[in-house]
Amino acid sequence: MRIDKFLWSVRLFKTRSIASEFCKKGKILIDDYPVKPSRLLKKGDIFMVKKNPVIYTYKVKSLLKNRVGAKLVENYIENLTTKDEMEKLENQKMAYIVMDKGTGRPTKKDRRDLKKILKS
Repeated sequence: MRIDKFLWSVRLFKTRSIASEFCKKGKILIDDYPVKPSRLLKKGDIFMVKKNPVIYTYKVKSLLKNRVGAKLVENYIENLTTKDEMEKLENQKMAYIVMDKGTGRPTKKDRRDLKKILKS
């Protein structure tokens, strides 16, 4: 099965064209080498998906014919992403600062305060 079709089928990407674009940009790796969208995937292959800031790692359990529901995805891929990589995602979520609705753009003082928070 083509890797772009597989990525779409196991719901790692919303559309097949997005999965194909990631392949073309070199963000899908097998054995640390970027692959083309037409690369054939086999059972047991380990591939990586670079979605900033995390590099997700998956192992192919089995191939499939059509797109499957979210509950069935775990029958086809195994998530091998390390905890260190997942912490990067959590750290990025924590760094996101939410301003109150209706306050408008941050003032110069607000921006300076934000810089201080982000540096420390």
